[in-house]
Order: sequence, then structure tokens, then C-alpha cells
Amino acid sequence: MFNNFLRTNKVAMWFLTFIRIYLGYQWITAGFKKITGGFDAAGFLNGAIANSTGDHPAVQGWWASFLQSFALPNVDLFNVLVPYGEFLVGLGLILGTFTTFAALMGLVMNAAFLFSGTVSTNAQMLILEVLVVVAAANAGKIGLDYYVLPYLRKQFGKKNNTQAQITAPKQSLNV
Repeated sequence: MFNNFLRTNKVAMWFLTFIRIYLGYQWITAGFKKITGGFDAAGFLNGAIANSTGDHPAVQGWWASFLQSFALPNVDLFNVLVPYGEFLVGLGLILGTFTTFAALMGLVMNAAFLFSGTVSTNAQMLILEVLVVVAAANAGKIGLDYYVLPYLRKQFGKKNNTQAQITAPKQSLNV
């Protein structure tokens, strides 16, 4: 019932637009600051790894192992992916373009930040992103998705099967 409300209701559409723009602003400003002010994820990653030990670790061992064995050796990749990912998620949410995908990618980043022991606004943003993802196209109706999604459906949707049918030649029963 709640899912149907989020996906079809006009009041929900306006509410989701407000949430979408708020989330987009949060993401785009965070990404822009990292892009223009310089960003190095090494300190964050080392801090998260350090928080995986002790009596009450803030970071689970399996996640710390991932950070230590993959993320830290590839920190240069993360130094590009994080700021530009944040910026593009924000841009998509503000413009309402590929809204569901943008919210899903924001949700993934927020989950990664939470796994790394950073609470901040990540939990709040994650919950709001879940609403946008569940609402699907209704969250982007007041945005460019209103134009983009029907165009893409037309271009990549199912072709009309009646046009593609091949009629078999008539065979004569005369032997």
C-alpha cells in the first residue's frame, strides 16, 4: 500500500521532489568541494581501518579487510570516483535525470560511508534515498525524467510483434 502511494500519488510526487532536490544539493555540494578543494581518501581509509580494532569496533573486520586489501592500494581510483560520483549523483537528483539510478548510487555511497564508521548525515540520507528508489519514476516526474524515460522506453522498448511476424507461404493441397 505504501509502495503504491510512493509510486503513483501526486502528493507523494511533490514530496519526493523536495526530498530529491535536498539530497541532490547535499551530494553536489559535497562533491564540488572535493573536486575544487582537493581530496585524498587515504586518511579516511586509514582511519576506518584503525576503527576496526578494540573492544567495540566501529568498523567490521570484513569491511576493514576490503578497505585494506582493495581500497587503500587503489586510493588514486577512489580519489576520482568519490568526488565525481558525489557530484554526478547530486546533479542527477537535482535535475531529476535517471533519478532512481542516481538515488541508488547515493545509497551505495552512504552505505559504504556507514560501513566505514562515519555516521554524520549518512543514515538520514540513506533512508531518504530508499524512499526515492522505491518510488521509482514518480520521484523524477517533476524533472527531466518526465521527458527522458518515455523517450528511452520508445527507443529501447519492445518492438511491436505484429510487424515482425512472417507469414508462411500458402501451400497447395494438390498432390
